Amino acid sequence: MASRQEPWTKLAHSKKQPGWVAYNPRTMRPQPLGDDTKHMKILSYNVNGVRNVVRSGQFSALAQRENFDVLCLQETHLKEGDVKDFKNLIAGYDYSYWSCSVARLDYSGTGVISRVKPISVQYGIGTAEHDQEGRVITLEFDNFYLVNAYVPNSGRGLKRLLYRVDDWDPCFSEFVEKLESFKPVIVAGDLNCACQDMDIHNPPMKTDDAGFTEEERQSFEINFTMRGFVDTFRKQHPNAVGYTFWGENQRSNNKGWRLDYFLTSGSIIDRVHDSYILPDVTNSDHSPIGLVLKV
Repeated sequence: MASRQEPWTKLAHSKKQPGWVAYNPRTMRPQPLGDDTKHMKILSYNVNGVRNVVRSGQFSALAQRENFDVLCLQETHLKEGDVKDFKNLIAGYDYSYWSCSVARLDYSGTGVISRVKPISVQYGIGTAEHDQEGRVITLEFDNFYLVNAYVPNSGRGLKRLLYRVDDWDPCFSEFVEKLESFKPVIVAGDLNCACQDMDIHNPPMKTDDAGFTEEERQSFEINFTMRGFVDTFRKQHPNAVGYTFWGENQRSNNKGWRLDYFLTSGSIIDRVHDSYILPDVTNSDHSPIGLVLKV
């Protein structure tokens, strides 16, 4: 039985199927890798405004607890002039990269904080039309590219649905595919799509909502799954219902959506040791997700 302190252990789903279980990181994560196995730990977190998380002191606490190597942030809500104040958020993490929206201030935005120096850094996907909102930062490491992405939300009334599925998704997918011609790719971030029925608490009632339309789900399938990218959480936990986003007053009942992902090239899926959610981290309407990759 779920406790009030751990509401994510409640299987909250209107169409739950036999064999489905609520995701519980306390019992479902594998044993940590030893120091003799070289690996990288990457976290991804839609912070819904980085200032609030900074004021809470959560970044340093999260780094101490998780001992991650790289932290990808989405929805930072920073202007370019603000970035200088966020360069040294966590002691020992000397490399930080920020991309801010110039089309609309204090909106969207991504950041990456790392204690590992990347080989190269790229901002955007190389298409001016799609690079005005600070949605993508790509870091190159020895064995892979890490693409931190905040995919556009289709919005209220689905005003941006056609832009998202007809323009953004194919262009972003092509960008990732070009990277993959050089080395494997990890896509991290808020991809703004619950791609399966089990990824949302009440699928029959949400088919007209941004993030769960048939068009968005088909686009996810065409632009990622059919191109060989693997949803690492679903690969590790095929029967687990785990959410990463909750609407207002919905977290206590675990009525959520899984919108945040680590997708990897198929060539490195066997190197994934753990793909997990941290639902107890609550300073945003999203929870952080993590990936441990043997390198």
